[in-house]
Amino acid sequence: MPEFTPLTPDSLAAQVAERADGHGFAVVGIDGADAADPVTFAEAVAGHIRDRGGAAEVVSVHDFIRPASLRFEYSRDDEFDYRTAWFDYAALEREVLQALRQRGEWLPALWNERTDRSARARIRTAAPGTVLVVAGPMLLGRGLDFDLTVELRMSEAALRRKTDPADAFTLTALRTHRDNHGEQADLVVAWDHPRRPALRR
Repeated sequence: MPEFTPLTPDSLAAQVAERADGHGFAVVGIDGADAADPVTFAEAVAGHIRDRGGAAEVVSVHDFIRPASLRFEYSRDDEFDYRTAWFDYAALEREVLQALRQRGEWLPALWNERTDRSARARIRTAAPGTVLVVAGPMLLGRGLDFDLTVELRMSEAALRRKTDPADAFTLTALRTHRDNHGEQADLVVAWDHPRRPALRR
C-alpha cells in the first residue's frame, strides 16, 4: 500500500521547483483533470522558480486544443473523442518541448478555444535555463519528453463532485486513460483536497 505524506500546496510547489530548476532548459508536466485546476498549481511552481532567480513560464494544454470541427466531428460529448481528438499533443511536443531544447524557443499557444480560431501567438525566445511548466489533462502516456512529471491524482468521487455536469462525459475518458497509459509520474500527489495535498513516498 503506497504511503502518502501530507504537505501544504506551497511546499509541494517549492519541491517541484527545486527539482526542476538549475539544470538548463527543462519542461515539467503537471498532469491533472480540469477539475484539479492544474494550471493554477503550475503557476505556483513557476512562481517558486522565479523566486529562486530562474526563468519559468506556464503552458496550458487547453491552448493546444484542436478546432471544434475536429473535436465535435461525431459528437460534442464523446469520451473516446475527448481522449483522442481534443488536444494536439504532437504539436505540444513539437512546438514546446522540442522547440525549447533544440532552438531555445517555444510557442505559448496554438489555438484559442473560446474563439475557435488560431491563437496567433508569436514564438518566444527562452531566457537561459528557462523551465516550461505544461499543465492539463491526460499528459502522461503521450510520449511527451518531460524532464519531470507530476500527477495530481483525484478519486472518482472527487472528480464527479468537482466536474461541471456538462463535462461529465470526460470522467470515463479520464479514468480509461489513467488505467491504460502505463506511465508512472515522478511525483504522484493525492489531490482530492487541493488545500491539503499528500505526496506519495
